[in-house]
Amino acid sequence: MALLTATASYGQAGGAAVPFLLIAPDARASGMGEVGTAIADNIYAVFWNPAGLGFQQTRQVGLSFSKWLPQFNADLFYSYGTYGQYLEALDGTIAATFIFMNLGEFTRTSDNGTALGTFRSNEFCLGVSYGTMIGTDVSAGVQIKYIQSNLAPAGGQQASAGTGISGAFDLGFLWKPAQLSVFGWNLDNVLSVGVNLQNVGPKMTYLNESDPLPTSLRTGFGFKLVEDEFNDLMVSVDFSKLLVKRDSLGSDPIPRSFVTAWGVGGIETGIGLEYIYDRIVSLRGGYFNEPKSAGAREFFTLGAGVKYDLFALDFSYILTVEDNHPLANTLRFSLVVDWGQEQ
Repeated sequence: MALLTATASYGQAGGAAVPFLLIAPDARASGMGEVGTAIADNIYAVFWNPAGLGFQQTRQVGLSFSKWLPQFNADLFYSYGTYGQYLEALDGTIAATFIFMNLGEFTRTSDNGTALGTFRSNEFCLGVSYGTMIGTDVSAGVQIKYIQSNLAPAGGQQASAGTGISGAFDLGFLWKPAQLSVFGWNLDNVLSVGVNLQNVGPKMTYLNESDPLPTSLRTGFGFKLVEDEFNDLMVSVDFSKLLVKRDSLGSDPIPRSFVTAWGVGGIETGIGLEYIYDRIVSLRGGYFNEPKSAGAREFFTLGAGVKYDLFALDFSYILTVEDNHPLANTLRFSLVVDWGQEQ
C-alpha cells in the first residue's frame, strides 16, 4: 500500500506505528546529533526528558516546524507546539503539547482501481506533562499522551487502514549534581545524567490490524567543558533503544518486549557539541549513527541559534553520509519564548 509505504519511510521505527513520535522537535537538540536526554533545560524537555521540567521554574512556549523528507517532495511536514508553567501549588512545572504530522494527499480507489476522490492523511498527539524535584539534585517527570493516526478512510484498497487511536506515557529521571567529586576531580555543576522511557502504551489498532507503539528507552550524559563569563561549551551523548520486537508472526506485547527487543535491532547513538558566546549566539554540531539492524541511518548535523530578551530562535541542518538519503537537506526551525522565573 503506497500510503503505508510513505508513512514508514519518514522514520525508522522497527515496524512500529506512529513513528512521528520519535522525531526530534527542536532545532537545538537536532543540531547536536539528536541529543537532549541529559540536557532537558528548556520547554522541549517535554520530548527529551519530562524530568527536566522539575529544574525549571519559568513560563515558556516552544514552537517548531520542519518540512519532512524534502528529497521526496511529498508534501510532508511536522509541527510541534508546547506550553509550560511552574505552579507553586504543585511544586513543579506542568506542560501541554500538540504534535501534528501531515502525510500528504492520496487518491482513494475502489476494488477495481477506479478513482473515488482524494483524501489527506495525518497523525497527531496531545500530551500533558508534569516534572518536579524529588531530591536535592534529582527530578522526575511524566507525560500522558493521546495519539490518533488518520491514515485512510475505510473502504476501497485502503480497507486495512483507517483511523487508529491509542494512549501512552513517558517516565523520566534527571540528575544534575551541584556537588560532586570523582577521584579528586571537582565536577560541581558539570555532569548531568538522564533517562527517559517513552511511548509506553497499548498497540495502535486500525480496522484489521494492530501495530505496536514506538516504545523506546533513552539514556543521556552531559558535560560542561567550559563555563565562564562569556563562553560556555558543552558535550552531550544520547543512547536510544527501540523496545519493539516484531516478526512475521506479529509483535510482542508490553512488558514482554522490554526484554525480547534487546535481541533485535540495535542502539542509536548521538553525540553533540554546543558553544555559546555571551549567552546570546550558539553554534552546534553533532553526529548520529545506528547499526544496520536498526535502520542504518547515519548523518552529521549542524546548527546555530540566537537569543534576544525573551526569545531564542534555533535552526539545524542534516548532512547525510550517503547520496540521495531521504533525510538529506532537512532543515528544522524552533522557537522558545521564556518569560523567566515565576513569582
